[in-house]
Amino acid sequence: MKRAKLTIIGAGNVGASCAFWAATKELGDIVLIDIPDFADKTAGKALDLAQCGPIDRFDSCITGTSDYQQAKDSDVVIITAGLPRKPGMSRDDLIEKNVSIVGSVAEQISKVAPNAVLIVVSNPLDAMVYTAWKKSGFPTNRVVGQAGCLDIARYRTFIAMELGCSVEDITALLMGGHGDDMVPLPRYTSVSGIPVTQLIPAEKLDAIIQRAKMGGGELVKLMGTSAYYAPAAGSVQMAEAIIKDKKRILPCAAFCKEEYGVGGHFVGVPAMLGAGGVEKIFEVQLDENERKLLDTSVAHVKELVQIASGFMG
Repeated sequence: MKRAKLTIIGAGNVGASCAFWAATKELGDIVLIDIPDFADKTAGKALDLAQCGPIDRFDSCITGTSDYQQAKDSDVVIITAGLPRKPGMSRDDLIEKNVSIVGSVAEQISKVAPNAVLIVVSNPLDAMVYTAWKKSGFPTNRVVGQAGCLDIARYRTFIAMELGCSVEDITALLMGGHGDDMVPLPRYTSVSGIPVTQLIPAEKLDAIIQRAKMGGGELVKLMGTSAYYAPAAGSVQMAEAIIKDKKRILPCAAFCKEEYGVGGHFVGVPAMLGAGGVEKIFEVQLDENERKLLDTSVAHVKELVQIASGFMG
């Protein structure tokens, strides 16, 4: 049986971490691509990772290159390429440069892997998913953004820290844009079936939600660069669901038209991921306050997309 093929564009911290998680999960053959200036370093990272196989007991052909032809017929492509966020820099500041980078990547991938599913990680996420969609020409179900898996992981992590319980027992839901505009939904958050609102006082839960919203900024201040382990883990979680056709319901930046009245933008929603990419979007009931928060988040996504569209020409 033909093995799946996963290509990762961008061999920096996020891309290399994606390659590592994907290799250990044996998701298939892996191609790591970066610009020609970093071709040797990219090849070295791939070789170093391949040499982990005998130790961690995984079999995968891992290639590091600057040649997009190596991505031919990929099943899934994870796009991490772009400038990282630096201290004092908002995601919005990244738009002009990253529109150019992500747009170019999407165009090249569309030529060599026209049937792939694109998972976009580059920031500002909501605008970059839109850019990848426009420049690739792919149908909306085969373009999706990784944001919710990361954001919800942070949210669950902070709840587990507060309760001193296993993160495995926490189920949560959030929606909207990535970062400051995300909309965590405490009503849909539980710990082994127990509503989190019964376990954590409202004031502490609000603080946890705020910390989750600012999670990226907190790490930039601590490390001097954007996070990479958790974003990579979230990306590979999505890739695994697609490659293995797992039909997992995960929070993703998926294209919504009628759903939630969005009107044709990529917004964080609970979506089913399988071999067809985004196979279904789930509409959950929202109360008045939740609806207001989501509408505010969607409005900001639309603003980012409008700016990005101006740079696309």
